[in-house]
Amino acid sequence: MDLLLMDDDLIVAGPDNRAWTGSAPRGTRYTGIRFAPGAAPGFLGVPARELLNQRVRLADLWSPNRSRRLLDRIRAAPDHATALDLEVAKLLEEPTDRLTAHVLRSVRGGLLRGTAGVSRLAATTGLSERQLHRRCLDAFGYGPKTLDRVLWMNVALDHARTGVPLADVAVLTGYADQAHFTRDVKALTGLPPKILLG
Repeated sequence: MDLLLMDDDLIVAGPDNRAWTGSAPRGTRYTGIRFAPGAAPGFLGVPARELLNQRVRLADLWSPNRSRRLLDRIRAAPDHATALDLEVAKLLEEPTDRLTAHVLRSVRGGLLRGTAGVSRLAATTGLSERQLHRRCLDAFGYGPKTLDRVLWMNVALDHARTGVPLADVAVLTGYADQAHFTRDVKALTGLPPKILLG
């Protein structure tokens, strides 16, 4: 999830489970901060599931006065990007809860890969699969399998950005083949990897 300063407004970009392409008038200036997975709901005071595939003004989530004060502090600074980063850091009071951290570690460690991954993850948390799914919706905006898909795609894209050929990236990161990797990237981003990385 992101918090974007677009000209003179703060916009929250919720988690996406499909490709999203934005448009803005020519010359629109952007500055943004990307929250670590699971961190934005505590900052925003809204479960991630409510922002799935949404772009919302921060003033619609917070009181107008609170969001305006944050916006004024950012605009008053000479470097808006640094100010956005510092202001958000000051306001991030609660660390990611233990369940969110455990789910992230497990997904990044590959626990969901293969069969019965969600069942295994649920067993490690002491929650039922349904309870785990609901908690993941609140923290990430989608369930553990989609979280795994998004994070795994990002790992693969990071490898591709270093110049590793796409076929090798697919093998290295556990995709069945390059076509599988390409389909997944296109489904999640709207672009095939070569165009996305270009």
